[in-house]
Amino acid sequence: MSNSSETVLPLVDEAVAPCCPPLTERPLDAEEAERAARMFKALGDPVRLRLFSLVASHEGGEACVCDISDVGVSQPTVSHHLKKLKDAGLLTSERRGTWVYYRVAPSVLAAMGKLLTARA
Repeated sequence: MSNSSETVLPLVDEAVAPCCPPLTERPLDAEEAERAARMFKALGDPVRLRLFSLVASHEGGEACVCDISDVGVSQPTVSHHLKKLKDAGLLTSERRGTWVYYRVAPSVLAAMGKLLTARA
């Protein structure tokens, strides 16, 4: 079982690596702006924002695709949107049998919030 946990942790670490300083701290460099834009662009679609919200707010911090697929679009479309969120570094996933479980690392939410934090 510890082998399963070890495979999940690197996925979470990879997903939180792309973070940027607060916009009020200094101008973003080109790479930081690209990463931040990818994250916010992925959330610019209402279906993706709903899926992200469903995963982020799900009890235990992770959700089976079977629990979050009722967002008014077909299952292949849900899979497409989840892939876009994962590609943007907003979600990680782990296959367990026939189901895929998605997770939002708390540090992803913190990094996105920090990016938009105003100076005190």
